[in-house]
Amino acid sequence: MGTRNYLVEGVSGSGKTSVATELQRRGHHVIHGDRNFAYVGDPETGEPMVLPDGVTDPIAWRHAHWIWPVEKVRAIVADRSHPRTFFCGGSRNFHHFIELFDEVFVLDIGSDTLDRRLAQRPENEFGGKPDERALILRLLATREDLPERGVAIDATAPLPRVVDAILGKCAG
Repeated sequence: MGTRNYLVEGVSGSGKTSVATELQRRGHHVIHGDRNFAYVGDPETGEPMVLPDGVTDPIAWRHAHWIWPVEKVRAIVADRSHPRTFFCGGSRNFHHFIELFDEVFVLDIGSDTLDRRLAQRPENEFGGKPDERALILRLLATREDLPERGVAIDATAPLPRVVDAILGKCAG
């Protein structure tokens, strides 16, 4: 059987990194998208970018330009050396590669839980500052940067149950 590829998405603070770490601990092949290869760039062309002069909301701008290199995603998906690969993280250009995934999981979390989690973050981690928290809570409410096609996973459950729920929905 060929490799199966899965995307785990959600707003900042929903638990993508924790899920990735737990999947890895359980022996699965995991790509930490935010840690491994995300960068600030043009979501359409993939060209790296720097904050332009005159941007009035640099936090929202950087978030809107947080992308993954499409060709690198395609190359990892094409690699058949792992039975399953889980890509965990957020990307504003997922529309360029979402069709490559066998399933997309969206970590679902309530605003109270999210606000509590973000309040515990250090200031040097995205979501640790009040203005970043406000953006993330708005994105949770609007769902504007989450994949429309995706299986909702209750990310308020304990981490082992969240990961069990994901693995239970994986084919093969």
